[in-house]
Amino acid sequence: MKLKKLTEGLGYTACQCDEEVTLITDDSRKVTEGSLFVCIKGANFDGHTVAEQALSNGAVAVVTEYDLGLERQIIADNTRSAYCKLSAAFFGHPEDKLEIVGVTGTNGKTTTCFILKGIFDNLGIKSGLIGTVKNVVDDKEYPASFTTPTAFELFSLLSDMVNAGCEYCFMEVSSQALDQKRVDAIRFSAAVFTNLSRDHLDYHGTIENYMAAKKQLFSMTNMAIVNFDDPAGREMLDGVDCRRITYSAVSDQSSYCAKNIRTKPDAVEYELLSDSKIGRAHFCVPGNFSVYNSMAAVICAIELGIGFDDALEALAKCRAVKGRAEVVPTDTDYTVIVDYAHTPDGLENVLTSLKELADGRLICVFGCGGDRDKTKRPLMGEIAEKYADLSVVTSDNPRSEDPQAIIGDILKGMKDSSKYIVEPDRRKATEKALKKAEAGDIVLLAGKGHETYQILASGKIHYDEREVVAEILNSPGC
Repeated sequence: MKLKKLTEGLGYTACQCDEEVTLITDDSRKVTEGSLFVCIKGANFDGHTVAEQALSNGAVAVVTEYDLGLERQIIADNTRSAYCKLSAAFFGHPEDKLEIVGVTGTNGKTTTCFILKGIFDNLGIKSGLIGTVKNVVDDKEYPASFTTPTAFELFSLLSDMVNAGCEYCFMEVSSQALDQKRVDAIRFSAAVFTNLSRDHLDYHGTIENYMAAKKQLFSMTNMAIVNFDDPAGREMLDGVDCRRITYSAVSDQSSYCAKNIRTKPDAVEYELLSDSKIGRAHFCVPGNFSVYNSMAAVICAIELGIGFDDALEALAKCRAVKGRAEVVPTDTDYTVIVDYAHTPDGLENVLTSLKELADGRLICVFGCGGDRDKTKRPLMGEIAEKYADLSVVTSDNPRSEDPQAIIGDILKGMKDSSKYIVEPDRRKATEKALKKAEAGDIVLLAGKGHETYQILASGKIHYDEREVVAEILNSPGC
């Protein structure tokens, strides 16, 4: 696409050249002949410092926030927003040809998006998915690097969905993506809020900043679907000028509510009530959190125009999501479950749910990520001690931090030394947990979920909890 066509109508101060643009990037290492380089100032690097080098490497032009005195520069008020809008234009504005649903919140984003796609798949309606576990275009899967991709990748995926005949896209929208304006060009058909608890404070600084970042989504949508039982849900609706839909498992004052909730070992069931309809809901993952995730998804589908009964029928056919309360097949008299819980709220949700289901003890293997919010570590330790009969405190993704220092932070929240053991090596920690498990116990491996890697100081290594469990159980003496 020609540069002038690309910037048409965006109001930027453009340069006079009109060469063909073949790529838009904010990564100077990816600049090749025909690239448009967007200068973005980040926490550790400012793209403006390499603008001249980008031009020397073949960039058609550079997008900046101020005059660099370069012949081929385009000045925009905000280059992060410009990157998004230029990417949308480059791919022919696919966001205008899809019904896009954005799901935000600390926990439940992935599951809610997967359930939504499952509902629409079960109804024969083509859709795409963008999120933490993977990206999906109709029935084709692609690896995901971020919860919400960079702008150029995002609009490339949306374009692929349009070309594949998709009508809908269900995407996780992270607080960082909103803060970094990666979705600025999208007007969402619906925005879903699941919940809010402590997470990403290493990035946002305060819980108030974190909440404010998520709230941005609700100024970019035609319809807000919000968890009425979460106090932050009401904050999301404050001052929002769009259709408002609320859901609750407690209050009759919401647009939809769940009644007669029954948690089974392999599912949840409840009656879904609106002001004019009632139907039986069934979702194949146990736990109260599954009530909220399934409600968010099925209500969103209904509000998008799917029939009430059709949506519930399609929900009942949805499958579990990898790494979310996932039962690992084992030939044992105890149960092993893998879950992505890596926040205090997420860990408490899964532990309280599994506690109700365990015939024996609940054993929890968990750690906390390195180079991330340290304040949540003792909170997670306190929660594990409260709900688990035994915890094995170990590593998650320690990154550049000393695993023992991370564990030390976790142990500040654990007072009863008889309720935990420490093993920094995650594989050994899992082995210890499995060896201690007895008939009727549940062993929860928390924090990794769908991930098939571990990030150490030395780099990323392959680490799949399912494979590790199988190897341990098949080894002599286990």
